[in-house]
Amino acid sequence: MVVATVLTACAQVRKFEFAGSSPAATSAPELEELRVEHRDSRELGLPSSGSLAESPAGYPAPAPQARQGILDRRQVIRTADLTIVVDDTQTAVNQLRAMAITFGGYVADANLWQVKDDLMRGTVTLRIDARQFDDALDRIREIALEVQRENIGSQDVTQEYTDLESRLRNLEATEKELLALLSDVRKQTHNAEDILQVYRELTRIREEIEQIKGRMQYLDNQVSLATINVELIPKEEKPIVQPGWQPAQTLRNALGALASAGQWLVSAAIWLVVFVLPVGLVAALPLWLIVVGFRRWRGRPVAESA
Repeated sequence: MVVATVLTACAQVRKFEFAGSSPAATSAPELEELRVEHRDSRELGLPSSGSLAESPAGYPAPAPQARQGILDRRQVIRTADLTIVVDDTQTAVNQLRAMAITFGGYVADANLWQVKDDLMRGTVTLRIDARQFDDALDRIREIALEVQRENIGSQDVTQEYTDLESRLRNLEATEKELLALLSDVRKQTHNAEDILQVYRELTRIREEIEQIKGRMQYLDNQVSLATINVELIPKEEKPIVQPGWQPAQTLRNALGALASAGQWLVSAAIWLVVFVLPVGLVAALPLWLIVVGFRRWRGRPVAESA
């Protein structure tokens, strides 16, 4: 019970300290006094705070150096994906490996596989010093015969990194307070349950600290080293004579086609003699009889008049 009360008090003290140290905690008279001092310094002809420009509310704006410092602390992860055509895949991989070392990085991953008898494709993942990201891309374009695809991206993680720093400072402050509390509990109460309760809370805080540090280290690594994924496609040269041409096989195919044509002609002749002619005769016989009868009928009156 004593430990729980003390833990709650520590939390309230930390909250009070953080609230008291914020700009919002400054009283109105103090702010007015600061404005008066700033105005008096200008009226007396004293040099103002650099070349600071005042904001509309009357407060001095951040100095250019401060603004530049904020920009320099931006945490940006840069990535690129390229698909390039090269003369020889293995040679291109060696060039990319040497380039990565030149630009302060390394080859994180490389894969090669055979697509034809003498052609290979591959993928290479490079980690390059982020400050030389653009120079590395120019070098890759020089290696390529043709750039088929290029995709460049960036991710600003400044806000996440700043939040992690704030959480880390608060957790480390809490850790110090818990260590002091653990020492007091051991000296005063000698209660094993109270000691274990403080120790469990201390262990939880330390786990959160390690998680935040691990995330910050990961972001630091991603920001300091840019990632470039390169897909390598070999150039295919078309030979004058296509490989795999077999004259003997072509001759056999031609003879087979000739035999098939002969078989078709013989089959057509058989169908003509056996089927088409008999059917044609049977179909033409009635028509022939009609024509003959009509001619005889028309020829009979002519003979009687003669």
